[in-house]
Amino acid sequence: MENLWPYPRWIAHRGAGKLAPENTMSAFRLGAQYGYRMFECDAKLSSDGVLFLLHDATLQRTTNGHGTGGELSWSALSQLDAGAWHSRAYAGENLPTLEALARWCLANHFCLNVEIKPTPGTEAATGRAVAELLARLWPATAIAPLLTSFRPDALAAVQAAAPQFPRGLLIDTLQPGCLDLVQQLGCQALVCNHALWDAALVAQVHALGLRALSYTVNDEWAAQRLIDLGTDGIITDRVDLFSPAR
Repeated sequence: MENLWPYPRWIAHRGAGKLAPENTMSAFRLGAQYGYRMFECDAKLSSDGVLFLLHDATLQRTTNGHGTGGELSWSALSQLDAGAWHSRAYAGENLPTLEALARWCLANHFCLNVEIKPTPGTEAATGRAVAELLARLWPATAIAPLLTSFRPDALAAVQAAAPQFPRGLLIDTLQPGCLDLVQQLGCQALVCNHALWDAALVAQVHALGLRALSYTVNDEWAAQRLIDLGTDGIITDRVDLFSPAR
């Protein structure tokens, strides 16, 4: 394929998978201790326009807060405990901003995959905010962040605001026309539930000049199948099982 792909094959899911509280700085540091050099995170907007890391729309699974995360101000979000739910060792862990994670990745020469995870109804605004923040922070000499989303409107906003950043469409089911959508959005990658990949789909994606990435791969047999198929990236929780140097 003509386009150069600068990213490592192995990507640590939400920092360190399930070994630390997801989407916290402790998780990313732990993933780095296992040798990972690329990290996936989930970003959404606070009510006052600050990008912060949280997977769910609501707060209760991974913090001591309640309700919709995007409806709170950053001042309120920053006071939540995002670690005690996981284990006592991480009690008092804060929700990070996307800017804090981005600066950490740049300082350590790590690669970053930002999944744009908008609160419903804020797809375009969140995509645009992620693009504008990273465009401000990212030097041209560093490997650009890979921006992905299940929400086409978010990726379209990235395409408009910062077309220099590579994009990937996330899918959980193979819908008719999804490859057309990937091309319309100017994406460089299709990021699938790992079970969707077979030799024919990999060949089709590669023939379009796209990269084939998978989430969330936690079993040896599944990882080996994807490697044998010639896919390009594997997002995993099992930073303790898979060596990123393999």
